[in-house]
Amino acid sequence: MSMLERINDLGHTIWLNGELKKSQSTEQRDIIDPATENVISNLAETAETEVNDAVAAASVAQNLWWKKSALERAETMHDIANDLLSMKEQLAETLTREMGKPYKESADEVDWSVSAIRYYAEIGRNDMGRVIGPAVEGHLNYTYKLPHGVVASIQPFNYPMTLLSWEGAAALAAGNAVIAKPSEYTTLTTLLYAGPFNKHLPAGLFQVVTGGGNVGRQLVEHPNVNMVAFTGSVPTGKMIARTCGERMKPSLIETSGNDPFLVMPSAPLDVSARGAAFSAFMNCGQICVSAERFYVHEEIHDTFVEKLTEHAKKIRVGNGLTKVEMGPMVAEKERARFEGIVARAREQGATVAHGGGRPSEFNRGWFVEPTILTDCTPDMDIFHNESFGPVAPICKVKDFDEALSHANNSKYGLGACLYTMDMKESARAAEELDGGMVWINAPLLDNDAGPFGGTKMSGMGRQLGSEGLETFRKTKFMWVDPFCGTQDFWWFPYADNESYPG
Repeated sequence: MSMLERINDLGHTIWLNGELKKSQSTEQRDIIDPATENVISNLAETAETEVNDAVAAASVAQNLWWKKSALERAETMHDIANDLLSMKEQLAETLTREMGKPYKESADEVDWSVSAIRYYAEIGRNDMGRVIGPAVEGHLNYTYKLPHGVVASIQPFNYPMTLLSWEGAAALAAGNAVIAKPSEYTTLTTLLYAGPFNKHLPAGLFQVVTGGGNVGRQLVEHPNVNMVAFTGSVPTGKMIARTCGERMKPSLIETSGNDPFLVMPSAPLDVSARGAAFSAFMNCGQICVSAERFYVHEEIHDTFVEKLTEHAKKIRVGNGLTKVEMGPMVAEKERARFEGIVARAREQGATVAHGGGRPSEFNRGWFVEPTILTDCTPDMDIFHNESFGPVAPICKVKDFDEALSHANNSKYGLGACLYTMDMKESARAAEELDGGMVWINAPLLDNDAGPFGGTKMSGMGRQLGSEGLETFRKTKFMWVDPFCGTQDFWWFPYADNESYPG
């Protein structure tokens, strides 16, 4: 069976209680290859009864999973990672056909996913709490780490396997069950990815329900879903946070970014320009931590623009299954949205130094050119909203203080990048740049052991690292008197000499 045939067979399926089965739903939507505009399969709008069945199955499976030893859970997760690695080519091709990114980037995503699963397999069994120095002689005080129960993971299209691994592996390592609701644009990849989980885990522990916002809403509102992890837009993130808050349900919310990229005179321009091109144009700019606002010192501005333009011109655009660095945008409406952002920047005075349109060699597919804008000012709309596309708007600044001020003037606070060889600027950036992550001379890198997340409108909570594991655990405090003695130091009756003296 060819990969295209396998992809087509995944149409209208869900993972329910350990089985990949056709959904009972009569509602479906087409899945379109963004490079060819061909319909390659379809996805089901999972029926409400199936969502309820998934939650019920997850509750049963979670109890079975939690009863296993931490070592057994870790070994099972390593088995899953091994199987996913053996499926690397299948997963990478499916992702590229479904959302458009270059095959190399899709294959990298499999490696990153496997790495995260292995990391959480190990730290999940590292500790289950701590013993605390007792407040009363002879008593035992300690904390105990427990799973939340059933976790709903609602995912975006840009990194469907990686982000689900960050959340799903942490949730499983903590002892939870997971119900994934993938983006409509990367449903097939997620269904294929879920196979090894269902092979090795108890039936119902890792399920996938498909569809749009209504299916996600059902999971968020379901009384037996104990926690929600969401990555996506600010409006949806707000709604989920509000709903969870009303139900006192813990949530992890990672929303948009509008990350600044600062370049100072001490930085080697060849390296910083190449890093800027990668930061702006990787995955067609469809990354929450893409560089979207460039603040470049006036002394080096013109040379930096020239070098960035040279790198942009070398980027090969095309079908991700060919030899390219940049594929299409994920959907026609996403391209239209992005083109509107660029058009608005031009209306406000930006000059197109490179790109700005669609590659002339394609009459099908949702392709755009990597775009560089100059003569930009900090008040332009593009500097205050997430562009989520391959554009580098550049603003000239007179010094580091001005760059820092503009960088922090944003409602978002996900990441920030600085290129400099000045240690004072580096030290100040670590303290003063807003955001959950700051990269100095090394943009966009992740570390499984280091937390990922933002501030302000970029969300709440952290993924990855020990912080990411704690996100999916709750802490119980235990107090034990092994002697079952009387606590006369504060029980009734109160001593007369401790009464109000009058």
